Amino acid sequence: MKVIIDEAYSSYKEEILQALDNFEKEGREIGPGKRNTVKAVSLNEKELNIKSFKVPNTVNKIAYRFFRKSKAERSFCYAQELLKRGISTPAPVAYVEEVTSVAFLKSFYVSEHLEYNLTFRDLDLKKEGHEEILRAFTRFTLQLHEKGIEFLDHSPGNTLIQINDNAYKFYLVDLNRMNFRSLNFTERMQNFKRLSRERDIYEVMADEYAKQTDRSSSEVFDQMWHFNQRFFTKREKKAVIKQKLKRIF
Repeated sequence: MKVIIDEAYSSYKEEILQALDNFEKEGREIGPGKRNTVKAVSLNEKELNIKSFKVPNTVNKIAYRFFRKSKAERSFCYAQELLKRGISTPAPVAYVEEVTSVAFLKSFYVSEHLEYNLTFRDLDLKKEGHEEILRAFTRFTLQLHEKGIEFLDHSPGNTLIQINDNAYKFYLVDLNRMNFRSLNFTERMQNFKRLSRERDIYEVMADEYAKQTDRSSSEVFDQMWHFNQRFFTKREKKAVIKQKLKRIF
């Protein structure tokens, strides 16, 4: 077993390993857990989140064992990198991997538990104050781009929002797919594609992004909306094909 713990939490090693041993029967489950399972556990007056990643398929058991970093390791390393670049995420605590001499089995990512008010999914322009939160989120996304961060899972549930006296703070979660590189305008616009099916959401984001840059709001909106429509059309086609195959088999 490979166990890597952030220096700030080294005194928690035994408690973390015990929590992992009892993961199946203890802790409070968070979210639907369709692919992975996340639980909140209390250790020495600290509340932590433990994410258990799904056991990979046969090919990835070999790939993660010898050639690629696991999702848990990437989550841990990317969280550290985000914090270095001034982007908030729940503090990384540890990652743990179970391996054999020839195969990768399971992995866990441990972070501090974070209380929050909303995610992007909760934003509704009909509700008071939500447009300003959306504009602040857009500025936050621009900040990611300016800092050379391409968050590939920039989707509705992966940004946690804290509200404190009309000030908003954004935390990225689900971190295992990320690039750190310079992004051109087209790549920045593509990064918004997963966030919503609502046109008015994109109109607000485009207006705010344009205000912060030297682009016109119409140019920004056209690009954002183009990539959004292409993404959801492709996803819907895949869903239809999947349903047809289920009926056949």
